[in-house]
Amino acid sequence: MTGSAALQGLYQQVILDHAKEKHGFGLRDGAAASSHQLNPTCGDEVTLRVHLGDADTVASISWEGQGCSISTASASILSDLVDDLPRPDVRLRIEAFRELMQSKGTIDGDEELLEDAVALSGVSRYVTRIKCAMLPWVALEHALLEADGALGAEAGAAR
Repeated sequence: MTGSAALQGLYQQVILDHAKEKHGFGLRDGAAASSHQLNPTCGDEVTLRVHLGDADTVASISWEGQGCSISTASASILSDLVDDLPRPDVRLRIEAFRELMQSKGTIDGDEELLEDAVALSGVSRYVTRIKCAMLPWVALEHALLEADGALGAEAGAAR
C-alpha cells in the first residue's frame, strides 16, 4: 500500500467513525442562534445551534440532521473543531475549509488548523459532494451571522 493510499484509507476511516459517532448530535437549549440548511441536490439537511461562551467565544455547537456519511461526518468533525474557540478563529477555519472544498483536490488542507476536517479533502474532487461536506459549515456561518445581529441589537438596546 502506497503512502497516498494509506492516507486515503485513514481519511476514509475518520469519516466513517465521525458519521457513526456523531459528535455534538442532538439539539441543546440555550443557543445564541441557529440555522437550518438543506442540500436540494441530495436531500441532506442539518439544523445547527451555536452556543456562545463569553462575547467572543463559541462554547460549542449542537446539531441534528439527516443525510449521507459525508454531511454527517462533516458536522461531527465541525463540532469537535470549534469547541471553546474565539469566533474569529472559527471563521478562519470556515474559510480554510471552504478553500479546501473549492480546491478540486489541488491542496491538502492545513491539518493544524482543520484537524480531522482534512479527511474530507478528497470530497473536493467531486462537485456534487462538496455541498454535502459544506452543509454544516454554512449552517454555522449563518448561525454566527444571526448571533452577531442579535448581539448588535442587544448592544444597541443597552445604550
